[in-house]
Amino acid sequence: MMDPVRELKIRAELLHKRLEASDAEALARLRALPELARADAAALAAAAPGIRRKHCLAVVARECGFSSWERARLALAGEPGAPELGTLLYGRDGGVLHHWFATYDEARAHVDALPGAPRGYLLTYKQHFFVADRAFVASLGLDPDDPDWRAIGWDWARPADLAARSRLYAKRLASTRGKA
Repeated sequence: MMDPVRELKIRAELLHKRLEASDAEALARLRALPELARADAAALAAAAPGIRRKHCLAVVARECGFSSWERARLALAGEPGAPELGTLLYGRDGGVLHHWFATYDEARAHVDALPGAPRGYLLTYKQHFFVADRAFVASLGLDPDDPDWRAIGWDWARPADLAARSRLYAKRLASTRGKA
């Protein structure tokens, strides 16, 4: 299993090479950058020669729902107090309803009130929290029975084991290869 930070660095490197080859799909991905969000194809092509690896890192970070490369790096590396956790845990789930919460404390209280174990997977979307079931976790390409879920206490936002969350990030990224 690849380190999740390394995974994004490789994705950025591949994006950079595709940009150097004037690949149309790669050029379109530059719209993830705020300064190119509304650029047409000609403007993207004109901007491509000035794109550096740091820009590609920003693109892949934004594709994972982080506001910057540095914030992605902090979260993926398992740094305590990472300011955001991205959007990797929210995929196309076919309309499954989840319990959404504005605060961690509300989400935690909901999980604690559920019967059984695991009582639900407390997940994050940007600065919000939601509780999902095993089927949703599987829809993300993750094994709901992976021992790392137990290690983090089924709590992505405040995991008992940051290294286990980092491993789960790596597994989630691996499940998205070729889709970005």
